[in-house]
Amino acid sequence: MSRIGKIPINIPDKVEVVIDDGYICVKGPKGELKREITPYIKVKQEGNIIKVLRDNDSKQAKALHGLTRQLVANMVKGVTEGFKKILVIEGLGYKAELKDKKIVLSLGFSHPIEYEPPEGINLRVDGKKIIVEGIDKELVGQVAAIIRKFRPPEPYKGKGISYENEQIHRKAGKTGGK
Repeated sequence: MSRIGKIPINIPDKVEVVIDDGYICVKGPKGELKREITPYIKVKQEGNIIKVLRDNDSKQAKALHGLTRQLVANMVKGVTEGFKKILVIEGLGYKAELKDKKIVLSLGFSHPIEYEPPEGINLRVDGKKIIVEGIDKELVGQVAAIIRKFRPPEPYKGKGISYENEQIHRKAGKTGGK
């Protein structure tokens, strides 16, 4: 039995869960999320607890047991608290600003980069920080990765866009050789 898969999920008071025909729908104060459940896995609600069970002991069912439980737990957490990723911009002249819902990045290229986030994602700019917020953990991480990919941090001076607590392995630059 999966160690993560067998842990029950507690449903807070303000959250409503509907399970039917291979789908789970979670509604809460921040919004609503819906996800398809694989046929190998069964999700049952008993009072204010959700249990994730597998049909058989096949390799695929074992692999998806813990994953499905964590995805459902992230849905419950997302509709109650939400998720947030913080990106930090390093570099002279590098900056970000919001125009309407788009983020405009000046990252040392000859042109500014405009990015419009998908529905359900809020972007904020606080000085040299970009804050990505939303209720879907997967989507928040994907948007943060897309923004980081515009100018990943380089190893010599650390310039670029990095996650808040990311450690960038720095390399030594050129030395005066004789």
